[in-house]
Amino acid sequence: MTDKPTARPLRAHFSSGPCAKRPGYDLSALPLDSLGRSHRARIGKARLKAAIDQTRAILGVPDTHRIGIVPASDTGAYEMAMWSLLGARPVTALAWESFGEGWVTDAVKQLKLNPTVLKADYGRLPDLAAVDQASDILFTWNGTTSGVKVPDGDWIADDRAGLTLCDATSAAFAQPLPFDKLDVVTFSWQKVLGGEGAHGMLILGPRAVARLESYTPAWPLPKIFRMTKGGKLIEGIFEGETINTPSMLAVEDYLDALRWAESIGGLATLHARADANAAALNAWVDRTPWAANLAADAATRSNTSVCIRIDGAADLPKAMAGLLEKEGVAFDINGYRDAPPSLRIWCGATVDTSDIEALTPWLDWAYETARAA
Repeated sequence: MTDKPTARPLRAHFSSGPCAKRPGYDLSALPLDSLGRSHRARIGKARLKAAIDQTRAILGVPDTHRIGIVPASDTGAYEMAMWSLLGARPVTALAWESFGEGWVTDAVKQLKLNPTVLKADYGRLPDLAAVDQASDILFTWNGTTSGVKVPDGDWIADDRAGLTLCDATSAAFAQPLPFDKLDVVTFSWQKVLGGEGAHGMLILGPRAVARLESYTPAWPLPKIFRMTKGGKLIEGIFEGETINTPSMLAVEDYLDALRWAESIGGLATLHARADANAAALNAWVDRTPWAANLAADAATRSNTSVCIRIDGAADLPKAMAGLLEKEGVAFDINGYRDAPPSLRIWCGATVDTSDIEALTPWLDWAYETARAA
């Protein structure tokens, strides 16, 4: 029987969303002068524009692309894009985990687009070579609930006729995103930078803007989805004039995360931190006979939402997660409800590698303890 470890992670926050706050985070350090003020006032608009500008700078978004802050987290941003852009061409929808399945459901049942659907089981990718480049393409870059990501953007044609709509919510700031291949990119603040929920980021390339200004969907659009007026893009959305009222406290929190990202070296350091965390966890997986990465192909393994199969009874991962939460050494690491029984451990940039390394002996202890129960 493995003895209970004595060393503990300094921060036990391994949830895949909302994710760990940045190291050294202190709520009292946030500027408060924008709170209680209108988001339409000069100070509010300046903070929102700063969030857009600093996102562009840290994430490396080219000047050809617009960035907007929109309602309802990544879900709102992606549905805004789907409802506004789709219907002009055939659609191909890719799904290999729960959130990709959600976009398939929207395309099939809500928008009734009769898309070509390419699916794969948890742990694998669909055949990317089978994607019709003449169609609009819906996909997640990193499958948060399966720990499977696309390895790169090489499968997306430079001369594609359709648009690519990429849900990058657990990839942005942790994995390279080839913006020349991506016409729409969405993500939320609460993933790799550990921000607060409820706000989404919508990045539109020039081909997406051209579609918006030349095509009107057959269905009515709710107010929070409307990005054009009189056939022209509402540019204010991409200058900090949000469609609905944002939380300025959440905006200040996001700006704090962006300042931290810049202070540690920017995007390259964010990528390196996530890579180091995933490497430390996968090193433990490789030496542990009863654990395996859910992603079958090493080239498709996420460096953020690492999903781990556990040999044994189906309820074993849940029991392990419960033991670790009771001990206060790992919160919220049971696999997603629709995924195969597994553990899901967040390895994004706000997590310290030393905490991943401190966690792994506890995983050994929890496995033996749960099996013996």
